[in-house]
Amino acid sequence: MIRVDMLATLLALALVLAPATGFAQAATAEKPPAAKPEPKPAGPKDSVTPAPRGGNWSQRHELINSRAVPGEVDVIFLGDSITQGWEKEGKKAWEEHFLRFRPMNAGISGDRTEHVLWRLENGNIEGISPKVAVIMIGTNNAKISTSKQIADGITAIVSKLRKELPDTKILLLGIFPRGADPTDPLRKINEGANAIVKDLHDGTHVYYLDIGDRFLTSDGVLEKKIMPDLLHLSPAGYEIWAESITPKLEELLSAK
Repeated sequence: MIRVDMLATLLALALVLAPATGFAQAATAEKPPAAKPEPKPAGPKDSVTPAPRGGNWSQRHELINSRAVPGEVDVIFLGDSITQGWEKEGKKAWEEHFLRFRPMNAGISGDRTEHVLWRLENGNIEGISPKVAVIMIGTNNAKISTSKQIADGITAIVSKLRKELPDTKILLLGIFPRGADPTDPLRKINEGANAIVKDLHDGTHVYYLDIGDRFLTSDGVLEKKIMPDLLHLSPAGYEIWAESITPKLEELLSAK
């Protein structure tokens, strides 16, 4: 029979250990840093790495992989829903401005920097050698990451592309503005990330271009005719995007 004093000791010990156990579980569930692929590749090299997101994400990822046809891609666009939107709200602008560049859309709705990193390791650029890679990613990290963490994620993407595609020039776009006005906290986080990654510009391999002001009024207001939900672009917004980067794309594509 267990004595009363022993039961009291065991109960006290359980109360002390319970919070520690809960903390360990929380730490395990913590999301990976923005600068590492999600999830981390595990197991032997020939094992199948699980997709980082559920739903229709894997189908979209495989569709993008199927677009990576050797010799048929001169410009690849990497990003999230704002990039994927070239196929919907931005379709007209895409066809009018970019088709002549043999473009490839590699945008997936909801992606963060870590998802793009995972995709770069799992087929999105396999077998292709685009002349230019256009990057616009990071806004989906803003709710869970600091400006520095987002910048680290973007830097990791640039580094991965430089390693895997050394002859590809990178057009790194500043994260687009979001929220109604300059006081929006998520816009401020994105601006903080932009202030860091702009230094990745070297004028030889990486070219930073911030076109955010072109979506705003003179006092920094983001109008719904440009981004109806203050995040995603309307057809008019995509036209602004296309017109803003076409001259730079032409320059980079013509450079030897």
